[in-house]
Amino acid sequence: MVLAILTTGLSAGVFYTWTVSVIPGLQVVSDKSYLESMQSINRAILNPWFFMAFMGAIPLVLFVTYVQFREGVNLSFWFMATTSICYVLGTFAVTVFGNVPMNEALDLVRLDELDAEGLKLARGMFEDKWNRLNMIRTIFSCVSFGALILASVLRHAPIHKS
Repeated sequence: MVLAILTTGLSAGVFYTWTVSVIPGLQVVSDKSYLESMQSINRAILNPWFFMAFMGAIPLVLFVTYVQFREGVNLSFWFMATTSICYVLGTFAVTVFGNVPMNEALDLVRLDELDAEGLKLARGMFEDKWNRLNMIRTIFSCVSFGALILASVLRHAPIHKS
């Protein structure tokens, strides 16, 4: 449970931080600076530390959900199930099937061969859609993290019957 919370929280933190700081910072730079920065950041994030948290959360949240299911379907289980569904579909799938293909396409763009209009067009085809997808995964990763914390707190909470 601790590792599931840690990895889910780290992932949520990456996406939240990106949403509240990197995106606003990049919105004010030139088209070429924006595209160069996105290419550089998208290459840099492909590292073992990011993958440990981002992909490591999947088997961990699924495992703790399964364990809770085996122990009994209760409120804690439903919060864990929410975590699993939100993380796998809203965070992981959006990243893999949305942001990553856009990152890969952007990586192929030879920025030095584009004039000002080409740079503006390239940015326009990328930025808004990428930011929308990032907002989706930010929301779902934060919901996943919060639901997992609630599941953990409720897991061993005494049940009071009237």
